[in-house]
Amino acid sequence: MSDRIEAASPQALADLVGAEATGDWLLIDQARVDAFADATGDHQWIHTDPERAAAGPFGAPIAHGYLTLSLLPGLLKDLIAIGGLAMSVNYGLDRLRFLQPVPVGSRVRAAVRLASADATPRGVRAGYAVTVEIEGAAKPALVAETITLYVPA
Repeated sequence: MSDRIEAASPQALADLVGAEATGDWLLIDQARVDAFADATGDHQWIHTDPERAAAGPFGAPIAHGYLTLSLLPGLLKDLIAIGGLAMSVNYGLDRLRFLQPVPVGSRVRAAVRLASADATPRGVRAGYAVTVEIEGAAKPALVAETITLYVPA
């Protein structure tokens, strides 16, 4: 595994299919969970009420699944570097699964593998296999196949 998936241009990604990278740990604290709850209007007690959540099914407050998903751009930003771009666009997700809740106070990181790089009339559509790991946990928080469209400059 390397520190990042790096290509001089979107077209050069085709030669890197199979490349992998793993990022740094990020703390999921209650302030982040509360800010996400405020942004989305999802104030369910399992996320935002530490006292009640401690007696609940997970034994502690947990991050929203969609919070974990929404961290992908930040978790991946230092792992993928593509030169010669006019822009990159989130194209979608395939096979997203939330496998385990993320307890508040734990740390997560992304592991990514370039699964595909296909030329299109607008640029290169890249597919990534992404896993968000929880430090010390046997199962990851989520797995997803993300798709990014890279438009060359």
